[in-house]
Amino acid sequence: MANLAQAIRMALHYGEEHLGVTDVFGEDVGPPLGGVFTVSMGLKTAYNSPLDERGIVGQALGIAYAGGKPVAEIQFSDYIFNAIDLLKLCGNAYWSSYGEYNVPMVLMTPNGAGIHGSIYHSHSFESMATHIPGWKIVTPSNAKDAYGLMISAIKDPNPVMYLIPKALMRAVGEELIPGEPEDASELKARIDAPLGDRSAWKPRWPENLTDYSVPLGKAKLVREGKRATVISYARDLLMAVKAADELADEGLTFDVIDLRTLYPLDMDTITASVEKTGRVLVINEDTEITNYGEHVVRKIVDACFYHLEAPPTLLAGKDVPGIGISPVLEELSVPQPDDIKAAMRKIATEV
Repeated sequence: MANLAQAIRMALHYGEEHLGVTDVFGEDVGPPLGGVFTVSMGLKTAYNSPLDERGIVGQALGIAYAGGKPVAEIQFSDYIFNAIDLLKLCGNAYWSSYGEYNVPMVLMTPNGAGIHGSIYHSHSFESMATHIPGWKIVTPSNAKDAYGLMISAIKDPNPVMYLIPKALMRAVGEELIPGEPEDASELKARIDAPLGDRSAWKPRWPENLTDYSVPLGKAKLVREGKRATVISYARDLLMAVKAADELADEGLTFDVIDLRTLYPLDMDTITASVEKTGRVLVINEDTEITNYGEHVVRKIVDACFYHLEAPPTLLAGKDVPGIGISPVLEELSVPQPDDIKAAMRKIATEV
């Protein structure tokens, strides 16, 4: 089965062959590297840009305005801050033109902690991203969703920011992507370039890849239970699922919701679950101050106040300016499996 990086790569290949993707570009995105995490390896439309995040976003906007369909990459989300004003331009184009101009662009960037990348390679950008109007924001937790969300992002007529959880790049999925080989070694031989000289290498893409898509704005209930609702995404979602499976042995069962799309938010799935359980815990690793999870909690209070049996809770990263390179410092800065398990036990048993 594919890992998450391979899944995105196959979706981009399908996009350039069948969905009109015209350009895949960013720092080190083209040959021979194919991106720091190999997400764009072997793509025929992939090329390298200058080391200029503002230039990357501006170029993508120009290509989209001119009728192309670009997928641009910011090498790490930590580097995106100097392009905020351009992101606002991308997001308001459709609205400010009264629907006359679409901006069909995808901006993908690795996001979050988990690789001991220290202060310049561990940032979580989603809270800021969801505050930029006009963008849809997605983040997958597994390979199959990574493929399907990218297909949907490419199809969308306006900007989609695709936040890739960098700690999950090599995580192998549990479900086959439609059309991928069942044998992971066969897939690797087909689409992963060998080490060393790659000048003559060409990928042998799976012939049966499909138009499989995950609808934007639709969350997924990945575990069902009665004691509380746990809402998360990306890396933390997997830790929450593991904790839910372990706590089931104690008689504590949970609805676990993978948001998949952060904006627009799937309040229908959330509301149905919280009205059933009466308790809710939101988990992510962005810093806790003005955290995206606070927005989710506020929406839940608005929609489900009279169904709540305990205060809605947010478990997030610490209020620190950055994450240290030491594993100990990183573990103290963002939620870890034991933190998540303890928070889930507490919300389920609070009286």
